[in-house]
Order: sequence, then C-alpha cells, then structure tokens
Amino acid sequence: MILPRKFRDELGQDMVITKGVGKERCLYVFPQGEFEAFAAKLHSQPLTARPTRDFARMFVAGASSESADSQGRVVIPQTLREYAGLSKDVVLLGQIRRVEIWDKAEWERYRAVAEAAYADETNAAHLAELGI
Repeated sequence: MILPRKFRDELGQDMVITKGVGKERCLYVFPQGEFEAFAAKLHSQPLTARPTRDFARMFVAGASSESADSQGRVVIPQTLREYAGLSKDVVLLGQIRRVEIWDKAEWERYRAVAEAAYADETNAAHLAELGI
C-alpha cells in the first residue's frame, strides 16, 4: 500500500501495524515510538488482571513492525489484511496519534452507523462531560 505524504510525515519511516480494537475490523498504524509508549503502558499493568492480559495478547501479538520505502510503500502482512478484510479499495483515516486502514465497504457500513450516533444528543452530552 502507498501511504499518502501527509501520513508518511506523521508516521515517519518506521511504524507498527496492528489489529484495531473492538468489533471494528480495521488496522491501526502507529509511529514506532508511539507504539512503544503504548506497549510500555500495557507492560506496567498488573498481570493478574485478565482483561489486560487478553487485550495485550491480541494487540501486541498481531503487531508487525514495518518500514516505508522511499516512495511511501508499506507491506501489510497477510494475516492483518485478512483480519481487516482488506480488498483492493481501502480508506486511510488520520486519528490524532495513529492512522486507521479500513476496507472501503466496511468503512462505509461503519460510517453510516457512527454518523447517526455522532448526531445523537446523548453522545453530545457525554462529550460535554469530558469537557470537549
């Protein structure tokens, strides 16, 4: 896959691609340093907490360190392409500290539901509680 220049500038040469979180079948792409910082936070959590262990296993076990070539091309491992159901058409989304990669059809399905929730007044109240 070729990363657009704006994402290459944010991600840098070295990055980590891993499974997205939850039921969303997308991939997360982190700058190497950002992924390492997140992994350090996971490492600091108690091993006695099963949800933390389960999350760390899935998040870290599926991670793949990759490098962009001089033209911005990055190889997405087959296992991650299968996880996200990536076809020929994909969508890349900038998400503050990461980039998400979605199969275009899956993104369109997700977006339709998410836009309805975004417009919901309950969601607005939740963001107000967060001070946003």
